[in-house]
Amino acid sequence: MTKLNIYLVRHGQTYYNIYNKLQGWSNSPLTAKGKQDAKLAGEKVKDIHFDAAFCSDLPRAIETCHTILQLNEKDSVKEPHISPFFREQFYGVFEGTEMGQAWYLAGAPHGCKTFKDIVTKYSIGQAKDWMKEADPFHDAENNEEYWHRMDQGIDLIRQTDLPDEANVLWVSHGNTVLSLMERFGEGKYDITVRPKNGSLSKLIMTDSDLKVEFYDK
Repeated sequence: MTKLNIYLVRHGQTYYNIYNKLQGWSNSPLTAKGKQDAKLAGEKVKDIHFDAAFCSDLPRAIETCHTILQLNEKDSVKEPHISPFFREQFYGVFEGTEMGQAWYLAGAPHGCKTFKDIVTKYSIGQAKDWMKEADPFHDAENNEEYWHRMDQGIDLIRQTDLPDEANVLWVSHGNTVLSLMERFGEGKYDITVRPKNGSLSKLIMTDSDLKVEFYDK
């Protein structure tokens, strides 16, 4: 059975992060701090040899991933596998909406006024379902649609020809990191608050399982 060490990094800060806007499949550039976030993440893992790297096809993730790989000192791969499978949740009509307003519109009809309320009383999966329900176009991804896509990304990592105990870099997004922690973290972690930009967590992937070794929110 192959075991992979997955180093999971959230992309650097963007302008939409500053403005507290949902950016899902849309994108805004990394800020000066965001570029520094990427460099700091790169410094944390510069002495780790990466046999492979993966990231979504959204520019904020790609730039962060390239920065990390450029700083690496252990003859790691130079280019990541880039795929839409690894994108952030799609928020539909709520793309670019102020986060507090968007989650209020999704949760208030169900007695929850904030994202934290929804996750505390229900789950991140429920938050996805209610956002799709609140979207008048119903374009936002619900939980089933999200995981149908993300599972293809996880399978892409598993199906890549890598040696046992290989180190893999995965540059991801805030809600995706939380979703992974909810599904695979065995209830050990606070998933009501998004991880910091540039945060580094570690997952252990086998042929049949994915477990969280540590989560740095």
